[in-house]
Amino acid sequence: MAVPVDRRVPLNRERVLRAAMELADEGGLDALSMRKLGHSLGVEAMSLYNHVTNKDDLLDGIADLVLAEFKLPSQGEDWEEAIWKCAISGHDALLRHSWACNLIMSSSRIRPSRLRYMESILACFRQAGFSPEETSHAYHAVDSHILGFTLWQLGHVMPATFPQIRSKEELAVLIATWLPGLSIGEFPYLLEHAEQHLRVRRPDEEGAFELVLRLILDGLKRMRDAF
Repeated sequence: MAVPVDRRVPLNRERVLRAAMELADEGGLDALSMRKLGHSLGVEAMSLYNHVTNKDDLLDGIADLVLAEFKLPSQGEDWEEAIWKCAISGHDALLRHSWACNLIMSSSRIRPSRLRYMESILACFRQAGFSPEETSHAYHAVDSHILGFTLWQLGHVMPATFPQIRSKEELAVLIATWLPGLSIGEFPYLLEHAEQHLRVRRPDEEGAFELVLRLILDGLKRMRDAF
């Protein structure tokens, strides 16, 4: 739901970028145009060019806003806690802004904010006693988990038109309807797995992202301490 525009508030770059991010959150990057953005702010599209150079500058700006939601490691923090907070906050931010993952990963958009994120993780590992080679592996393991897992998760989001499934029995009926020649009995563990997806989880229960992150951190700690 778009926030009502207060035309008395002066237009500035921050306001333009926040409005652009809201449009992207609602409809993806395809929904973001200078015309729509101007309309959402109650101004002509040409007025936006006083605050952003072009569409690429706009995309860079909203990518920066998302990266600013990552809790970057700071000097003196416990390395495991710092990396944990960074990864969890990054994953959450990328889920909130489902368009951002591919944008941030684009090789043509390596921004200072992305470099600061990389530097903070590399510094965290080096200052925790990891060698340069170990740090390289550790950085790639964490970064690929944040971005790769999020992309995978976003790719498995069911569309709004998908029927609501509340039990394994309803899922079996849906599969039988879509694939009438399929024997449900051939896939007992797949149905069991689907039932786990349907299960209501406790608010404090760790999901798959947290599980794999913990395994990564445990493995990195053992690697460092082995030498």
